[in-house]
Amino acid sequence: MEFKNTLMESLGIEVVSLEKNLVEMTMPVDSRTHQPLGFLHGGANVALAESAASIGACLHVDLNQYHVFGIEINANHVKSKRDGMVTAKAEPIHIGKTTMVWEVNIRDEEENLLCISRCTIGIVPKKS
Repeated sequence: MEFKNTLMESLGIEVVSLEKNLVEMTMPVDSRTHQPLGFLHGGANVALAESAASIGACLHVDLNQYHVFGIEINANHVKSKRDGMVTAKAEPIHIGKTTMVWEVNIRDEEENLLCISRCTIGIVPKKS
């Protein structure tokens, strides 16, 4: 998968590992991902979570036949951070033919839970 010229590139999101049942990605906590008061922006967490879930879903389908789209996401932000790095770990809860549900936990370098998210992914057949 190509991540150039995407939101992921803009936010500095990088892939650590890609497995069907576990996707790990990192994101820096810096000026690209801060809110105005200098803390990690909740929306940056959500972008990281949906990116990890969507890429995980891609590993379960034939991308020549299907599109993968996030159709719903929620996030509980339980702790904040001013700098450093965060890591998202996405795991599937449900793998269906038309939808998937992924849970994503975002932690800091000390394994503190910063955000827990659930993302529903739609699997849409490509039109011929």
